[in-house]
Amino acid sequence: QVQLVESGGGLVQPGGSLRLSCAASEFTLDIYAIGWFRQAPGKEREGVSCINSSDGSTYYADSVKGRFTISRDNAKNTVYLQMNSLKPEDTAVYYCAADRVADPIRQCVSSQSDYWGQGTQVTVSS
Repeated sequence: QVQLVESGGGLVQPGGSLRLSCAASEFTLDIYAIGWFRQAPGKEREGVSCINSSDGSTYYADSVKGRFTISRDNAKNTVYLQMNSLKPEDTAVYYCAADRVADPIRQCVSSQSDYWGQGTQVTVSS
């Protein structure tokens, strides 16, 4: 059974950093697009950053450009999201997802994917 497991969420002060991890089991990441999405209460799900795990091409939402970095370690079957300079508006549940169409732009803009993790809460507050 395909599984994606997120970790690394938590409570952080504005300006702080967190690194989210997405570990995959039962399939290898290197043929998929892997993305990070977030959903805050009362808001639609948003594609934050996505990566083609094979060639490393990436997409970032305008709201996180210059602050967030997505990366992958195919040997560990894991994708990371390094989040710096966090703001209160970054508060949301963050989800990892894998899409068999390895197009990170399509994945993030459409917010559609074949497989989803359970999510991890990120709260930015003083």
